[in-house]
Amino acid sequence: MPLNPAELDAIALTMALASTTTVILLLLGTPLAWWLARHRGSFAAFIEAIVALPLVLPPTVLGFYLLLALAPDAPLGKTWQALTDQQLAFSFSALVIGSVIYSLPFVVQPLQAAFQRVPGGMLQAAATLGATPFDQFRSIILPLTRRSFIAAAVLGFAHTVGEFGVVLMIGGNIPGETQVLSIALYDQVETLKFAEAHRLAAGLLVFSLALLFFVYRKGAGWRVNH
Repeated sequence: MPLNPAELDAIALTMALASTTTVILLLLGTPLAWWLARHRGSFAAFIEAIVALPLVLPPTVLGFYLLLALAPDAPLGKTWQALTDQQLAFSFSALVIGSVIYSLPFVVQPLQAAFQRVPGGMLQAAATLGATPFDQFRSIILPLTRRSFIAAAVLGFAHTVGEFGVVLMIGGNIPGETQVLSIALYDQVETLKFAEAHRLAAGLLVFSLALLFFVYRKGAGWRVNH
């Protein structure tokens, strides 16, 4: 049975959301993971707890507070509407904000574990020879942690594809705008379209399994690539 236009829109929107979220997560998560890997103490533990919070917090709780923060009468929502003349809640941008926060630990934690295993003496020797921090990252840190970067990117992407509670709370169910695959699946089950629901569910199952197989097959775990 071929996919209908609404399902194709949901797939395209999900891929766009997961790709955008993964890029932002890598840009934000890399320096945050490095800082966490190199610092100890109460403040670092507090930041680490905030990063890990989505792992234990019910998605609806996070989605509820994000919805309040992105609402038109909230400072963030009001500022966004003044700058763009568009509402932030129930938009693609809101989905990106929620996805970045919700998938943050799936990118930061693998990178943090890998950075903690980078030999400090090697970086000190490079600095003694005149290597800048950027040179050290490009020539030493990145090659040693390449597999963890792959794992972080794959996990961040896959987790975003499978999101439900957060995206439903802050994006609703607007076809072509905020209806991602998980929401489309829920919509089909709610309307008793089980054949269509089975097709989407099976596709998500195979896709998720293939991504995880890729991670484990490549050995892209939480290790430094010695």
